[in-house]
Amino acid sequence: MMLLNKSKPQRPVHSMKAWHAVSALGIAATAVLLGSSVALAAPASTNFDFHAPNVTGGSGSLAFNGAGNFNATSGVLDVHGHFKCTSTVSSGPLGGCMSNQGGQWVSTLALRSTPFKCTATDPAGVKTATIADDTAVLQAHFFRAGDGNTASFTANVIVSQHDIAPDIAGVQNVWVQGVGCATASVHMH
Repeated sequence: MMLLNKSKPQRPVHSMKAWHAVSALGIAATAVLLGSSVALAAPASTNFDFHAPNVTGGSGSLAFNGAGNFNATSGVLDVHGHFKCTSTVSSGPLGGCMSNQGGQWVSTLALRSTPFKCTATDPAGVKTATIADDTAVLQAHFFRAGDGNTASFTANVIVSQHDIAPDIAGVQNVWVQGVGCATASVHMH
């Protein structure tokens, strides 16, 4: 006598595997599309580096360099570098930085804009620099060697790929508050 199995029919194993593969592929494609649309929507950061061997025009002078990135839309930034007062800065935010003193600096805040003058006798007077994809405008803490983790000075800084003071002879594309402007090697990408 033959017994019949009256249980529920089973799906073939190979069709279940195919269904799972198609589902996984659909989920992966959706993730890629969503991820790429988010990436397209997010504004890109600008990476840059610069070297300004002679920032001057106000009080004293300094050699100033740095690197990092910033986002002109969101205001997120991470910039740092080194400085050395090449002659004593007698006034302004870096007042008291003696000749041959220096150390490290770090960005603390992205600024939408800042007023500036390259020299005390700047022909156009006070100008304004505004953050853009080719211009970083920020506040920075300067740490002299020997001062530890306590900021020695706080000053505003501009680093640009273009001339920020076309009324002054030459190219002025870096500015440090109270010290002045400089022609610098600036690379933004």
